[in-house]
Amino acid sequence: RRLGSIAKQLGVRSMSSGPKLTPRRQHPAYSEPDQVARFASAQAEQNTRVLNIDAVVDTSHVRGKRVAVTGGNRGLGLAIVKELVAAGAKVLVLCRKTSDDLSGLGGVDVVEGLDVSSDDAVTAAVATIAVEPIDVLINNAGYFYSGPEESVLKGTMNFAEQLKQMDVCASGPLRVTNAMYARGLLHAGSKVVIITSQAGSAEWRFTQNAGKGGDYGHHMSRAACNIAGVLLSEELKGHEIAVGLFHPGFNRTSMTKRYEDIWDIEGAVEPSVGAKRVVHEVGKLSLETTGGFINCEDGLPIPW
Repeated sequence: RRLGSIAKQLGVRSMSSGPKLTPRRQHPAYSEPDQVARFASAQAEQNTRVLNIDAVVDTSHVRGKRVAVTGGNRGLGLAIVKELVAAGAKVLVLCRKTSDDLSGLGGVDVVEGLDVSSDDAVTAAVATIAVEPIDVLINNAGYFYSGPEESVLKGTMNFAEQLKQMDVCASGPLRVTNAMYARGLLHAGSKVVIITSQAGSAEWRFTQNAGKGGDYGHHMSRAACNIAGVLLSEELKGHEIAVGLFHPGFNRTSMTKRYEDIWDIEGAVEPSVGAKRVVHEVGKLSLETTGGFINCEDGLPIPW
C-alpha cells in the first residue's frame, strides 16, 4: 500500500491502470548455464537432441540454396561447409587462405583474401562474388587469444588482444554483412547467422566464471558481437532478413584444445556434430525468432 502511495506521489501509473506492455518474447526455459550439469542432465534424460543429433537433424532446408560461410577453411567452419555440401547446398567460402581439406571438396567456390578485421579486404573479397542472391550467410570467422590467462590480480591483462578480438568477433560479422548487403547479395528471405558463443552471456558469467575473471577479451568480444547481432536483426527485419546468434556448442577444435582436459565432462563433440547442430538451427531461424541467442547443443535460448 505504501509503495502504491509513493508511486502515486511520483506520478507513476499502476500497470493495471494503463495499457499492458507485452514482452517482445517470453521463453518457457533457458539452456542450463552450468555446462557440466547440462551434459550430465542430458545423459540422465537420454536427451536425443543433445546426445544424437543424427536422429533429429534436418538439413533439407538448404538443398539447392546458395550459402556463404566465412572462415570455412578449417575447424568448425570447414565442418559446416562439408555438412552443407552433403545436404546439397551451393556453397561459397570466404577465408584468408584455402586449405587442402577445403580444396579437396567438390562443388565449393572459394574466395581467398578475406580478413574480417579489414574494411578494404572485406569489400574487395565480396566484390569478386557474382551478384546472385545469397540465401544464407554464416558469419563463422573468429579469433581466440591463446596467450596467458588475463587477470587483473596477476597483472596479465592484454588490452591489445582484447581490441583485436573485438575487431574480429564483433565488428567482423558486421563488416561482412554490410558488404554483402551493399553488393545486393542479401534479399527478402535471406538469413544471416552469426556464430557467437555462450561466453557472450553476461548472466552466465555468474555461473561459469563464479569467483574469477579470465578471458576478458573473449567474453567482451562475444557480448559485443551479440548486441551487434540484435541491432542488426532489428534493422533488417523490415526487409524480411532474419538474423540468428548461435552458440555452436563445445567443439573439439584447435581453438578449444587448451581446454581438452574438460572436453569429456562438458560433452565436447567433434566438429562434424557441431556442424549438424548449427545447420539444423538455421532451418528454425525465421522473422519470428530473429535476434534470438540460441544454444545449438540443445536448441534452447541463452539469456543475455
